[in-house]
Amino acid sequence: MLAEAGFDAWVEDRCRQYYAADGTAGRPSIPPGVYFRMLLVGYFEGIDSQRGIAWRCADSLGLRRFLGLSLEESSPDHSTLTVTRKRLPAEVFDEVFQFVLSIAALKGLLAGKTVGVDSTTLEANAAMKTIVRKDTGEDWRAYVVRLMREEGAIAPEEEPTDEEVRRFDKGRKNKRVSNDEWESSSDADSRITKLKDGRTHLAYKAEHVVDLETELVLAAAVYSGNWADAETLVDSVMQARLNVDAANARVGHGEEQIEEVAADKGYHAARTLELAGAMGLRTYIPEPKRKHRSRWTDKPEELRTAVLNNRRRTRRKKSRQLQRLRSERVERSFAHVCDSGGARRSWLRGRTEVMKRYLIVVAAHNLARVMRKCFGIGKPRSLQGKFELAALPRLIIQALLCRPTAMGRITVGRVIAPQIIAG
Repeated sequence: MLAEAGFDAWVEDRCRQYYAADGTAGRPSIPPGVYFRMLLVGYFEGIDSQRGIAWRCADSLGLRRFLGLSLEESSPDHSTLTVTRKRLPAEVFDEVFQFVLSIAALKGLLAGKTVGVDSTTLEANAAMKTIVRKDTGEDWRAYVVRLMREEGAIAPEEEPTDEEVRRFDKGRKNKRVSNDEWESSSDADSRITKLKDGRTHLAYKAEHVVDLETELVLAAAVYSGNWADAETLVDSVMQARLNVDAANARVGHGEEQIEEVAADKGYHAARTLELAGAMGLRTYIPEPKRKHRSRWTDKPEELRTAVLNNRRRTRRKKSRQLQRLRSERVERSFAHVCDSGGARRSWLRGRTEVMKRYLIVVAAHNLARVMRKCFGIGKPRSLQGKFELAALPRLIIQALLCRPTAMGRITVGRVIAPQIIAG
């Protein structure tokens, strides 16, 4: 499908300006098409690290053929993937994502009128023990030791043991770790976040804008973990509009405009609704329950109008239908991309680098959606079980025709055929 669309020639021409001329000093690079194909392999094989992708591509003859490598050629290693990722700017990854959307548009799978938006957390490649205070640069232990000296728990020159530090820290009241006061020394873009499993970890926030008709992800963005959903809704939807316009322009289709947006109550904010309305978007966002009624006396009339219009739309039957589709299809995209696709945990550092890798994983998910519509399967490895099941009768027959072993039974794989004794 990529070869049919001319992906390798297109991406090589697009990335030509970022490579040195032939004959210059340095290690030979790999074609950009091979690099992006290896990232696609990471999604289809459920591998989250570059080392794992490099090993899998070197081990599989089928993947070597997918990469266009002969038996004599060595597959790229993980360090080559790192150098290539750092060489290419973020806009190249955006255009590759749009190229995959253009393949979907060419197959008639890009509707782009009604979208669902939701977010999830991505575990950053940084541990909580790396956090330091923004004002003093102290790590956690130095901070607690300073508190012990200020409260008189130890003498000014005394150095406490690790056990004493832990005991004092455990007994402190009103203990909080705020992103306003702490940051990671290894990944400054990550934020202290409570994950879905209850753990507190340094993390990012990934947000999907999903076409509720075709289940294609029209935009995928990575933000710092403490960004509120209401702050990023309009930006993500506008990026989805740009992606859809670029994909349709590439294949010469008419412009499809995103008109309706469905999201959960975490996205509800008066200014967000007003901005979405100004951008020509009809929102279907449930209003969270609040203790007090909203007061509009000291606020612009546009905010009140936007909230009331959204409230009126959410009471319709259509809103309930869109919420059911959103909860099903947007969450399904996270399950495929983050859980089975290997993107839940990032091994890169820096929001831009994490975004590069995550965007190609989502592009691979879109490619899988197109494959499922065209061929009935979304991942090549899903054929393995079908082929094994189809070959099972033949294996049983071969086992029955073989000579029996000394144990009186014949074992072929997991198939155990009893010995047939002629009467």
